[in-house]
Amino acid sequence: MLDAWWIWMVGGLVLGILEVLAPTFIFLGFAIGAVLTGALVWLDWGWMAGSLPNHMLVFALLSLVAWLVLRALFKLPKGQVKVWTSDINDG
Repeated sequence: MLDAWWIWMVGGLVLGILEVLAPTFIFLGFAIGAVLTGALVWLDWGWMAGSLPNHMLVFALLSLVAWLVLRALFKLPKGQVKVWTSDINDG
């Protein structure tokens, strides 16, 4: 059961959909981590076989790396502050 790579893929898809429904910029890193973990399980990466703690460790590390990369890619330039000049309710 632990070698069911598709469970990780479905979990990544669910987390991706959750990110679209509640855009908090948190679930996307977990979604990428889950999909990458599923890919590693599918590729039958040796030391992960049948070990839930190893699966969770790889998932946590890949999610952290994905979140850090996304944060670096989408951050505002240093010293820049987002200033809103208009409101959606201004008519």
